[in-house]
Amino acid sequence: MMHSFDAFVAAALFTREGSAFCLGDGTVRFADGATLRPPVQAHEGAVLCAALHPSGSGVVTGGDDGRLIWSRPDGAQTLADLGGKWIDAVASEPGGLIACAAGRVLHVRDAKDAAFARSFQHERSVADLSFDPKGRRIAAATYGGIAQWFARIADQKPQMLKWAGSHIAATYSPDGRFVISAMQENALHGWRLQDGRDMRMGGYPAKPKSFAFLAEGQLLATSGAGGVVVWPFGGANGPMGREAAEIGADESALVARVAGHPSGHRVVAGLDDGRIWTADLTGRGVTPLRADKGAAISALAVSPDGRTVAWGAEDGEAGMAELPS
Repeated sequence: MMHSFDAFVAAALFTREGSAFCLGDGTVRFADGATLRPPVQAHEGAVLCAALHPSGSGVVTGGDDGRLIWSRPDGAQTLADLGGKWIDAVASEPGGLIACAAGRVLHVRDAKDAAFARSFQHERSVADLSFDPKGRRIAAATYGGIAQWFARIADQKPQMLKWAGSHIAATYSPDGRFVISAMQENALHGWRLQDGRDMRMGGYPAKPKSFAFLAEGQLLATSGAGGVVVWPFGGANGPMGREAAEIGADESALVARVAGHPSGHRVVAGLDDGRIWTADLTGRGVTPLRADKGAAISALAVSPDGRTVAWGAEDGEAGMAELPS
């Protein structure tokens, strides 16, 4: 099924109510199967970032109007107003915490406690955020590395994982042993947290902005090449001293977005020419999900039951596709 929104698709997510598409015109569009609900006006400007609300109901978005909004099919609620400062990143965790970044400041709120608020200052702007698997720490991608903060502690200094350059995305491994960042250069960088050891993960023809852990954290799939680049993370040393593999290599396009399947053994790739495919890591070859070419895929998500992919493109085209069983 297809939708045309006439606005950049900033995020596609699955909520308790179905799929949700967060758009550059400031709206969130919820769909229950093939039924598209009326638009929810979340922001006066564009949606810049989005995450699932900790409750599983609706989405939390940050906008260029400086507001953090919780949108559900029946309306929108303001969680924070940061005075017009663009909110460039948002993250959440099932325990109730919601984090967002506006310029150099990381803000943390608790969906279960309206009075809870924490703010953490950085020397440079924060580009992305990620909670660790237990929801205790937050990784903030910034210039010069990753700043780690304890999410609930008010007065603290961050643990800095340093590496020269601009870091634009961050994620923890599912076991919490590694932090991975995407860099402004065509590379990833990682740290083993037990001793802070660095991991250089280069060789990309483009910036690897999207990643997903697979196989219970044993593999990391990333964008940034003609196919999905897969790094081995099993064992004590993760990818250190080991080579990456590439799935579905295609010289005519680059993978722009990746999403992992709940089984851990399937990956979905969205390309910069609008095509989408999936591959089973235990088999060979790829299965097309969207063969038509168009604008670059900007948003990609797999449903919790593993049956459906939601996608969106830079030109506002969006849709759903069934995954092979």
